[in-house]
Amino acid sequence: MAARIYRPAKTAMSSGMARTKSWVLEYTPDTGRKVDPLMGWTSSDDTQAQVRLRFDTKEAALDYARDHGIDAVVTEPKRRKPNIRARGYGENFATDRRGAWTH
Repeated sequence: MAARIYRPAKTAMSSGMARTKSWVLEYTPDTGRKVDPLMGWTSSDDTQAQVRLRFDTKEAALDYARDHGIDAVVTEPKRRKPNIRARGYGENFATDRRGAWTH
């Protein structure tokens, strides 16, 4: 049974970093998906593809995989630089603002 361990990236629909601090162990599918000829739905016989386990650290995820005999591949995340402004959100409404406030 193969799996991958990774740290999820932030979603494109939000600027927040929620659900990106934990590590995820996700099984790789053993079989492909099939399309039902009548309804057009996709289905699969592989129930392990539905399992997604979350861990606080990469070491905890690796220990779990090792203890349960899972061949896991670790994908390291790409670090992004923090988006921290000097004065923060309040700078938009400061009275001592140097530049013109235009939208």
